[in-house]
Amino acid sequence: MYSKELESIKKSNRFRTREIFDENLIDLASNDYLGLSINKNLFQKAYKKVLTQNFHSPRASMLVNGYTLIHKEFEDKLCEVNNFESAITVGSGFLANISMIEALVRKNDILFIDEEYHASGILATKLLKPEQVIIFKHNDFEDLENKILQNDKIGRKIIAIEGVYSMGGDLAPIEIFQIADKYKSLLIVDEAHSSGVIGENLLGIFDYYKIKPNKFHIKMGTLGKAYGSYGAYILASKQIIDFLTNRAKPIIYSTAPSLFDIALANESLQHIINNKKNLKKQIEKNLQIIYEILKIKSNSLIIPIEIGNNKKVKEIQEILKEKGYLVGAIRQPTVKSAIIRLIAKIDVNEKDLIEICNLLRELNVNK
Repeated sequence: MYSKELESIKKSNRFRTREIFDENLIDLASNDYLGLSINKNLFQKAYKKVLTQNFHSPRASMLVNGYTLIHKEFEDKLCEVNNFESAITVGSGFLANISMIEALVRKNDILFIDEEYHASGILATKLLKPEQVIIFKHNDFEDLENKILQNDKIGRKIIAIEGVYSMGGDLAPIEIFQIADKYKSLLIVDEAHSSGVIGENLLGIFDYYKIKPNKFHIKMGTLGKAYGSYGAYILASKQIIDFLTNRAKPIIYSTAPSLFDIALANESLQHIINNKKNLKKQIEKNLQIIYEILKIKSNSLIIPIEIGNNKKVKEIQEILKEKGYLVGAIRQPTVKSAIIRLIAKIDVNEKDLIEICNLLRELNVNK
């Protein structure tokens, strides 16, 4: 039924498969930035927490009886450390983006969204009327402001950006926050790849720029990356969280997030708060190694290496696997041009990080 389409994907070297990788490979491909997915102590604490409950699964949606003290404790902690008024946990970052974009953009509103926003957000825009969605050039705050000025006589203005972009590893500029304030626009910030990695307290880009959240700010974060768990959360004013609770279909009609995953994320959040000094030191050390060998200056742990050839990027990945290392081989449509995506995870041994950087330098020079 889909043989022609699959053949076309294969011919363009874009065919993907699921693969169970050798556990002995040194992981520099996953988004487990702080290595918390292997922290058994956090796992045990979360397990014991769930055992105190009368049940171990949420059993229903948040609005039936799936909401528990485990969810509330985590939401309260998120509000406290991030300085937001209200929070809600969601099953995944994908669902969180669908929730926010589909629900918050009402009649006569316009969404201004960065062209490199996550695929879940781009998909969510398809649920809106075409005239309600304006895409601006990546991280181009001048283009954003021009487009806001061209569409001034509208309802609410809503801007959607990421704190750290998942493929390029680059940060959203502070000017976008300033433009949002200037035009009293709602600002959705997807902090999936920034929370736990950047900022004085490792809380993400609001923390990094020392921005005090206001009623126009909405922060979404995921739990499957730096937090070593699964799920997501949305932080905003109480009014916005109340509105999402009543209008966002993925929140209303999905089973509440897993109790264990939320309990584990809560343990991870506390771990990050308690150990931020040492974690930041290790992040800085790894980024210095990256800069010294690959000459790539980055504020995040995502290190993209431009290859530009789909076949070549897979070949490089295979060569590195033979050497004992796993990196991401990212092709279209995820990126415009094929890249090796190296994640400088802080649980990776310094010697191994130096070795893979040297290997990548050699392979990229000889591409």
